[in-house]
Amino acid sequence: MLIFEKSRAGRGCTLFPPCDVEPAAVPEKDKRELELHLPELSETEISRHYTELAKKARGVNDGFYPLGSCTMKYNPKIDEDMAALPGFTEIHPLQPISTVQGCLEVIQTAEKYLCEITGMDSMTLQPAAGAHGEFTGIMLIKAYHESRNDSKRKKIIIPDSAHGTNPASATMADFSVVSVPSGPDGCVDLEKLKEVLGDDIAGLMLTNPNTVGLFDKNILEITKLVHDCGGLNYYDGANLNAVMGVVKPGDMGFDVIHLNLHKTFSTPHGGGGPGSGAVGCKAFLADFLPSLMVVGEKEKHFEKPKKSIGEMKNFYGNFLVVVRALAYIKTLGKEGVPEACHNAVLNANYMMDKLKDIYTMAYDEVCMHEFVMSLEDLKHKTGVSAMDIAKALLDNGMHPPTMYFPLIVHEALMIEPTETESKDTLDDAIRVYRMLYEEAQKNPEKLHEAPVTMPVGRLDEVKAAREPVLRYEWK
Repeated sequence: MLIFEKSRAGRGCTLFPPCDVEPAAVPEKDKRELELHLPELSETEISRHYTELAKKARGVNDGFYPLGSCTMKYNPKIDEDMAALPGFTEIHPLQPISTVQGCLEVIQTAEKYLCEITGMDSMTLQPAAGAHGEFTGIMLIKAYHESRNDSKRKKIIIPDSAHGTNPASATMADFSVVSVPSGPDGCVDLEKLKEVLGDDIAGLMLTNPNTVGLFDKNILEITKLVHDCGGLNYYDGANLNAVMGVVKPGDMGFDVIHLNLHKTFSTPHGGGGPGSGAVGCKAFLADFLPSLMVVGEKEKHFEKPKKSIGEMKNFYGNFLVVVRALAYIKTLGKEGVPEACHNAVLNANYMMDKLKDIYTMAYDEVCMHEFVMSLEDLKHKTGVSAMDIAKALLDNGMHPPTMYFPLIVHEALMIEPTETESKDTLDDAIRVYRMLYEEAQKNPEKLHEAPVTMPVGRLDEVKAAREPVLRYEWK
């Protein structure tokens, strides 16, 4: 029930003391034209309402949350403590630069570590989200070609397994998108890639490991082919959790990269923010980076790169996300970063191996941090869909994985256990998946009704899509 529906006329919890100064009249031009509608409830009712909502919310603290390609993992609380220090939270972007030298050192140090992890030469932390970072990276590629008067390069190559934000970012930067299909192995089809290469290609956007959780064995050949035709290579860092500290995108032949600090480096993911889409690049692109780069050793200050594409956000991005990322990297250290990566890959392969005898794996080979199952055969035999299994997982205390993505796999369930889950948790999840598979054989109708234990049951998703209720209508 909405808080407005609990409202009763006459109730309230006004705690303001009586006004002890002469009230100032509000000018007519500043007054509301419509009555202000606020719910009328007591303080107790408000407290209970939001407590009830909190109990219904689900996150990584409540249980297994294997949302594929999203890295919904537990994050150390010490990083939250660091980001909450008054020296970081009580600064203002317009105060004298001499008074925030410690904060500038945080930015500079984080950029240094992220460059080391990715194999890049320069880094900006200004973009506020992953897609924002994508757009920034593509704008660097565009600025590079324009600086060379190479105006014919109007196309960006994107594999068909890419995240949906990739073609959107390229289109926003005024490029046309050329889609390249995946081969039977789930990786980029090299022959199809060669067919679209030419002097009109500005670059390639690629995620590696890709969206089906596979490390493309031809990655060096792919990036070389793009370079040979004069294009640049952009790395979508959404899946960096699978390779960080083990292999560097810069060594794979990539020129630009964006990172999701809010996925890989400790800021909780989801809920609309905060985020940080840090963008790194090779030295030849550094002059095009967004303005407000931290420079200097003893006395740090901001400088604008010579050919900067301008500011992508006011001031310098979401600073506290950077604090969390730096705390996370320093806590893990040189040995801990690759260990986290190894554990993520181990967990995914363990879970996949324990399920592949009954579920069809989209690509039955060693995966990276995530794997994709196809329930197409199960649906054909029993009528139980990927949606049914996902809904039934809710009744068993775990968040569903990503459903129906990537689009190249029919009836897809994409599972990313992450490095922070124990073997006990994985074994329990495996038990539930196997139990639901047996249920699909014996009593498929039961799964069509799931979930039955949640605050909200099975929704009419078609109606929700076609007739969305987006605002509260006052009676």
